[in-house]
Amino acid sequence: MKQIHSYAVYILKCADSSYYTGMTNNVERRMREHIDGTVAECYTFSRRPLGLVFVEYYQFVHDAIGREKQIKGWSRKKKEALIMGDIDELKRLAKNRVGCSD
Repeated sequence: MKQIHSYAVYILKCADSSYYTGMTNNVERRMREHIDGTVAECYTFSRRPLGLVFVEYYQFVHDAIGREKQIKGWSRKKKEALIMGDIDELKRLAKNRVGCSD
């Protein structure tokens, strides 16, 4: 039986209120690494404590990588609409092109 891979795109809210978007094949492990500060060079290292505010799962790694890159290019407002699940606001921001990188 073939195993179905699961990849996750996630957003963390940092102590300085910034957002960090990442991709992993193990959310629990990756969260521990962020929280423990395993990698001093990581964006989140000096921005702890952190909160997991959003997760989406994908079967294929290339889909997760593409979504991670897409979200990283979004404005704060668009990320917050995604986090809140406000599809109407996401559409409005996309239509008005307010959701582009800032």
